[in-house]
Amino acid sequence: MKYRSVFDIIGPVMIGPSSSHTAGAARIGRVARSLFGREPKWANISLYGSFAKTYKGHGTDVAIVGGLLDFDTDDTRIIHAIDLAKQKGMKLRFIEEDAVTDHPNTARIIIGDQNGELELVGISIGGGKIEIIELNGFELKLSGNHPAILVVHNDRFGAIASVAQILAKYELNIGHMEVARKDVGKMALMTIEVDQNIDNKILTELEQLPNILKVTKIVD
Repeated sequence: MKYRSVFDIIGPVMIGPSSSHTAGAARIGRVARSLFGREPKWANISLYGSFAKTYKGHGTDVAIVGGLLDFDTDDTRIIHAIDLAKQKGMKLRFIEEDAVTDHPNTARIIIGDQNGELELVGISIGGGKIEIIELNGFELKLSGNHPAILVVHNDRFGAIASVAQILAKYELNIGHMEVARKDVGKMALMTIEVDQNIDNKILTELEQLPNILKVTKIVD
C-alpha cells in the first residue's frame, strides 16, 4: 500500500476508537450517501467478518449511520448518529452475516426512499482508507480519497472516448479509471478518479453525450 503523507500512516482525524472500524466505516457510509444524492429514508446494513463480530464495541454501526447522515470522520455527532437518524425517521436494520468475504472489514449497504434504492459494498483497508468494490451489481474499485465521476452508460463504441474528450477539454487529469459491464452491449459503468474538483457544468455536458444514462460525482 502506498502512503501520500505521514497522516496516512497515523490515520485520519476522527471519532474513535478505531481507524478501520470507525473512520473507515464512516467513509463507506458517506460515499453511499454521496452516490445516492440525498438522505435515505431507510438502510439495511450487512456486516461481515471482523465488522460483524466487533461492530457494537468499535462503533462501526454508529459510524456507518453517521456517514449516511453526511457526517465527516471527526464529527462528534457520530456518537449519537443512530439516535439522530431515528429522530429523522430513518429506519435502520443491522445484519450480522456469516459468509466469508475476501476482506474481514466488509459492509454491504442498501439504502433507499420512495424514489429509488442503492446497493454498495465497501471495505475498510486500514488507517481510515476504504475501497468501494461493488455498486448496484457492478464490480469496481473506488477509493473515496479523490474526486470521482461515475458514469452509467450503454456499452457502445465510442462512449468511453467521448467522456475522456470532455474531461481533457476541461483539463481534468485522470488518476484512475476502470469500466465494468453487465454483458457485451448492455449497461456499463465507468469509474473515473480525477485530481481536481469537478464542476457541475461538466456533469451536465457528460449527461448530454450519446449512450450516457446517468452521471454522479463524489467530492473528496
